[in-house]
Parts: sequence; C-alpha cells; structure tokens
Amino acid sequence: TISRVVNGKYVQSPQGIHELKFFFSEGLATDSGDEVSNKHIKMLIDEICQSESKKSPYSDDKIAKILKDKGIHIARRTVAKYREQLKIPVARLRKEL
Repeated sequence: TISRVVNGKYVQSPQGIHELKFFFSEGLATDSGDEVSNKHIKMLIDEICQSESKKSPYSDDKIAKILKDKGIHIARRTVAKYREQLKIPVARLRKEL
C-alpha cells in the first residue's frame, strides 16, 4: 500500500520539511462505492455536533449511526478519535442544563 511506501519518508520544500504522508488523504468507502476522505468525515462529525440538541447531545455511537444512515460505515472508536482531534468534548461535557 501507499502508506508502507511513504512511511518514514520526508520531503523538503520552501515551507519546511514535511512527512510524505502529510500530502495524502486517507478515506473510507461508502455504500455507493465512492470514497470519502477523513477530512470530509471530520467535517460531518463537526456539523452533527453543531446541530445537535445541547440538552441531549449525541454519543459517539449515535454519531456513528447517523453517519451509517448517510452511507458511511465508521466504528464508534474512529468517531471518538476524530471528535478528539477536532477538540470536541464527549457528550456529557457538551450537555447544557
């Protein structure tokens, strides 16, 4: 796979030294056979969290189910990882009384 080839390799540019994998985007397959990038999935997770009820925020499992309904099969643990990368707190900390 491409990840094995670029692992541990770096490229120097006028903007600095970057790991080669910086220039590639990982993705997941959808029900329709298309591929969706991790960046797009993170954007969807952010939109879902922004539009949720603040009195009853979605759990990572619920977010994974919403994405599944959109044709994107993603594990709850992956949702949690992406949510943390987006600096979005867990549901119980997003809850407003």
